Amino acid sequence: MAVKSSHYFAHGNTARGAHFLYKSAFEGLNKIFVLTGPQGTGKSTVIQSLADSLLNMDVQHFHSPLRSDELDGIILTELKVGIVDGRVCTGISDSGAGEIVYIGFKEAFDNSLLLPEHILTIEDLRGQLESAYSKTYETFAAALQIHDEWEKYYIENMDFSKADQIAQDLIEELYAGHEGDTPTTPRHLFFGAATPKGAYDFIQRLTAELERRIFIKGRAGSGKSTLLKKLASAAEQNGIEVQVFHCGFDPNSLDMLIFPKLGTAIFDSTAPHEYFPDRDGDEILDMYDLAITPGTDEAYAAEIAGIKARYSAKMKEATSHLAEAETIDSQIKAYYVAATDFSVVEKLQLQLQSELNELISSTPLSK
Repeated sequence: MAVKSSHYFAHGNTARGAHFLYKSAFEGLNKIFVLTGPQGTGKSTVIQSLADSLLNMDVQHFHSPLRSDELDGIILTELKVGIVDGRVCTGISDSGAGEIVYIGFKEAFDNSLLLPEHILTIEDLRGQLESAYSKTYETFAAALQIHDEWEKYYIENMDFSKADQIAQDLIEELYAGHEGDTPTTPRHLFFGAATPKGAYDFIQRLTAELERRIFIKGRAGSGKSTLLKKLASAAEQNGIEVQVFHCGFDPNSLDMLIFPKLGTAIFDSTAPHEYFPDRDGDEILDMYDLAITPGTDEAYAAEIAGIKARYSAKMKEATSHLAEAETIDSQIKAYYVAATDFSVVEKLQLQLQSELNELISSTPLSK
């Protein structure tokens, strides 16, 4: 059996607020275990431990945008089983899962260990946390408005007929001979997220085994996301399986498509996720060269430089607010960690592991 490990985000802190893609990411699973309880009661630790114990299985990892080294959920692909932190999985109840099982980690928490002054402090910290997130979203939104100013120069200098032709040529090249009779439903994910340490992505991991990678280059407003939207729509209509990756800054935009059965990825390869071809099967598609009036960069260099400086300053400010949120969340978490009986957490983990073992033993897995 070919074993692989894939890494995603399904929750992002964006210019449009907290954005969740769990409904799509976990859609159609046979069973989802939802771990309920406050932060600090061991949910992420248990999810990570279970992922580590399933080394011979295809495991999809869903990372926290607040702490990218921690997991908010996993999917055991062959079993069609998901495990997820109930605090972050907005939309999971609409995912069409065959069965949703709630496991209460609150039973590991001893409320009597929280003194009245601790409770007051936690309430105050929760208010500070909400404020930090609000500032994060407001500042990202301000950065997006500046980004729109940036895009305007290139949109006004775009040859839309050429951009349309690029899309049509790619649709014909990629999909010819692979069409199906039934439209597909795309799977929506994030390959990266805004984190307290800045932008973070899994592009290289997600595309490592693909035969072909198309690196889209260009400028803000040069049609990269629009191209991807046209390709995604055509894939759906033509019965082509596609994974649709939304922008972690503006989820209304797209940054990457992966076609698993075509062994192909096409993605926006500009900052903050800028990569370059480094192996056979890699190629560049430069929307600036192909569809923007030559000399646009030079004609508006001073204006664009000013916009870029303002945009970078706002992004840096938003990241600082997100870092503040992480600090406050850690302070809240510490109170719950101190009042959690981790022997109970271990029992809950063993219960989960036992249920997974039963599912594994009763499910024929592909070899």
